[in-house]
This record gives sequence, structure tokens and C-alpha cells, in this order.
Amino acid sequence: MASDAPELFGIPLKYISLVILTIQNSTLVLVMRYSRIVSTEQYYTSTAVLLSELTKFVVCLYLSSKESIQENGGRLSIAKVYTDIMGGDSWKMLIPAALYTIQNNLQFVAVSLLDAATFQVSYQLKILTTALCSVVLLGTMLNAKRWVSLVVLTVGIVLVQLPSTNGTATSESTSPLTGLMVVFVACVLSGLAGVYFEKVLKGSRKSIWTRNVQLSLFSMVPALFGVIVVDGAGVRQNGFLYGYTGWTFFAIACQALGGLIVAVVVKYADNILKGFATSISIILSCLASVWFFDFHITLPFMAGTAM
Repeated sequence: MASDAPELFGIPLKYISLVILTIQNSTLVLVMRYSRIVSTEQYYTSTAVLLSELTKFVVCLYLSSKESIQENGGRLSIAKVYTDIMGGDSWKMLIPAALYTIQNNLQFVAVSLLDAATFQVSYQLKILTTALCSVVLLGTMLNAKRWVSLVVLTVGIVLVQLPSTNGTATSESTSPLTGLMVVFVACVLSGLAGVYFEKVLKGSRKSIWTRNVQLSLFSMVPALFGVIVVDGAGVRQNGFLYGYTGWTFFAIACQALGGLIVAVVVKYADNILKGFATSISIILSCLASVWFFDFHITLPFMAGTAM
């Protein structure tokens, strides 16, 4: 039976998006880490999250409007675009918007506390949290092979943390225990938000770009709240772009791109497949960390990464 899944150059779009997401994940963690250490004046992470959501909003609004033009015979109806975005069940995106905003802020915090390789491996705990959320919220049935894979993944993450707990962590891991706790919370939020978003996307006739307009629009509200409440005093004193470098804008662009790619993956694949695919980025990040950050790979770290 022929598949209705969209293709690009004869290749299913879900596989193309998974490959791009893997590359983006590897690049993001390295760029985020470097953007936090390249300058002695650290930028406010809440402002970076806000700009990332603004970027996604602009891009998705353009793509959503383009779809609307095609559906209306070449005419752009502002009223229809507004109704599609704000009407109906748009309120459903409030929950993942809040969760994603907090998660994105925690990512910046965690990558400031952990070296890039340790962060990347530890962050794969989101595969486990996503799987558990899929089982609970979507009723997903996991076979024995997947459950075993999830257990092995968890053990691997524990092994990766052994260098931090026995005092042989690299100098880049400024606060490994705190960093790990931040990563854990971010993974839980990622699992909840991702599965909820998947449920809304696959149960809706609205396009992924319209849903992403809603998601980014509603995300800007808590993101702005974070700027005002968390970093408001610093922003008022030093300015919104305090501590920004070219690497900061690169990190923001990578994070925004990831949000767009994830939407395609969630729509045409699923969150668990996304998680296992992005695990490949661990290898790329570890190799790059050795080269760029002088990261020293220990035996427990190698064993945990392999698992």
C-alpha cells in the first residue's frame, strides 16, 4: 500500500528531518557551550530564549501565510490567518508553550554548568521521559526491545556521571551535580511538552506551521515574563543585548531551527523515534568536544556513551 507521507527527492520527509535534527542537535550544544564561555560578560539566557521564540514566530508566520495564500487562490486573507492562529483550539498550545519556554531556559543554564559532551549525553535522558509520557498520555505500546533499550540508556547516563561524582571531572564542568539536576528537570519538561505537542498535531487538521505560530506566540509571553522577572534588573542596567557575541546569535538561530525541525519530526514520525535518532549526535558532540574544548574522555564516559 502506498504511503501518503510527504517525500523530498524521493526520500520520506521524516527521515530527512531526523538527519537534519541530529546535525542540528550536535551543533546546538557545542555552539551554546561556546557562546557561554567565549566572553567574560555572559549574556542573559532569558533574552536569548525570547529572541529564539521571536525568530520561530516570524518564520512560521511566513510559512503559514504562504499556505493560506495557496489555499485562497493566490490571495492573502489577514482575517483567515488571524482566525486560523487565534481561533478554535489554539488554547491547547498554552501548555506546551510554557513547558518549552522553561525547558529552553534550563538548557542554557545546564550547558553553562556542564561540558558539552556530558550535557549532550545526560540530555538523552529525555528519551526515557518522553517514552514514559507517551505510554501514559498517548497509550503507546512499547515492545520488550524498546524497554530494554531505555533501561540501557539510563544505565549509560549514570555511567557518564561517574567522573563527576568521583572528582575526576574536567575543568569545564563547573558544577556537575547542579547541572545534572537542571538537565533532569529539562528532560521531564521536554517529555511532557513533546508528547502533548505530538497529540495536538496528530489530532488536528491545522498545518504544522500554524501550530508552530501558536506555539511560538504563546511561548513569547512566559519568555518575556522571564526576562522581566529573572533578568529584569540586569537588562535595565546593561541593556537587552548585554554580553552578546556572534556566537550568541548563532546559538539562538540553532535553537530556533531545532524547534522548526522538531515540529516536522513529531508530525511525520514520533517523539521516541526522534529521541533515538538524535542520540547519534552524542558521538559527534563528544568528538567535537575533544577537539574544541580539550575534553578528556574517561573509561566510564566511553562506556556510558556506547550504551
